[in-house]
Amino acid sequence: MAQAIASILPFAVGIMVSPIPIVAVILMLFTKRATVNGPAFLVGWVVGLSVLATVGYLAASALGWGDGSSQSATEVQWWRVGLGVVLLVLAFRKWRKIREPEHTDEMPGWMTGIDELTPVKAFGLAVALSSVNPKNLVLGLGAMTSLATLGAPTDEAVVGIVAFVVVASLSVAAAVLYRLLGGAKAESSLQSAQAWLKTHNDAVMAVLLLVFGVVLVAKGLGG
Repeated sequence: MAQAIASILPFAVGIMVSPIPIVAVILMLFTKRATVNGPAFLVGWVVGLSVLATVGYLAASALGWGDGSSQSATEVQWWRVGLGVVLLVLAFRKWRKIREPEHTDEMPGWMTGIDELTPVKAFGLAVALSSVNPKNLVLGLGAMTSLATLGAPTDEAVVGIVAFVVVASLSVAAAVLYRLLGGAKAESSLQSAQAWLKTHNDAVMAVLLLVFGVVLVAKGLGG
């Protein structure tokens, strides 16, 4: 069981510290529907990650990547290398953006409409951010590949999937709970965190993409 959790932990942490969802949920927590939209966003985030993890694990298992054969081991190696290369390409694009003379960190345009979101749309946004955006998709598939290759029993695999979702959701959950329970102090702290993440979004993302791209390529080549 410990091995199952260890296999997914680095990838879950990579999703947990991603700036975009944290900024999005903080913005949502200062709207007129904060007490409803915040929890709705958190539930959507958990649902999206759960679907991503379950589908990723079932797909890896269906491909026989946990059978211990040399053929499946080779397939897993190249799959990891491919995922790592995707992250490295994304990191390079972020780095080039940062190097532009007039570079400024800009949040995605859809964030301007967060004030008007209904709870259903907040839920849907969280599902999309957690499961469809490229970084989370690659990290989620990387985590589930690592879990599937263990060939662990079903109960251990379930523990691994649950651990992945819980760890990857900690930052969003902490922001929601802190805002709803922390009073005026929470408001000030979250606004400061939001300002910092907005200012350093591209740099943080570039480092995360680079680190996890290298990790996946190294795991693939080292396998």
